[in-house]
Amino acid sequence: MDELNDVLAAVGPRLRELRRQRGFTLARLAEATGISESTLSRLEGGGRRPNLELLLPLARVYGVPLDELVGAPHTGDPRVHLRPVRRHGMTFVPLSRRAGGLQAFKLVIPADGPAADPDPRTHEGYEWLYVLSGRLRLLLGDQDLVLKTGEAAEFDTHIPHWLGAADAAPVELLVLFGRQGERAHLRARSA
Repeated sequence: MDELNDVLAAVGPRLRELRRQRGFTLARLAEATGISESTLSRLEGGGRRPNLELLLPLARVYGVPLDELVGAPHTGDPRVHLRPVRRHGMTFVPLSRRAGGLQAFKLVIPADGPAADPDPRTHEGYEWLYVLSGRLRLLLGDQDLVLKTGEAAEFDTHIPHWLGAADAAPVELLVLFGRQGERAHLRARSA
């Protein structure tokens, strides 16, 4: 029973740290989950025991598995169970499952992927990418680049950017993304 109490006692601080890493206020998290600010505060402070009705919406908003949210003991299986997600005509395959910090994805952009009329966007974070196959068109600020298989790029995602297939073939990428601006330790060489 002490082990269970220890696991439950660690949930609150883990939730607080995850909220801070993701840049959420209690008010914003309450709005996203439908859980009151006071309940979230008590949950993070240990004054409220976690239950599924509270943890499931939090796991959904943070995009993490429930076992990671509560710090469930590892089963010894190191495999990441890939669950592809389709967004904006592209397929994202998560390759890591650690909350916060750098996240790894395989990204597949079909030949008929994002619209031919690019719409560069910005967001929080820092991105590093490596072209596994195909040719990637990367719009980054006022630069229009084509990266071939084996080439890498890294950039601050506050700079307007857009990714798409450079020609009539799909592109596969390895992407490392740090929501809080973490940088990969590899640097792309200047051309």
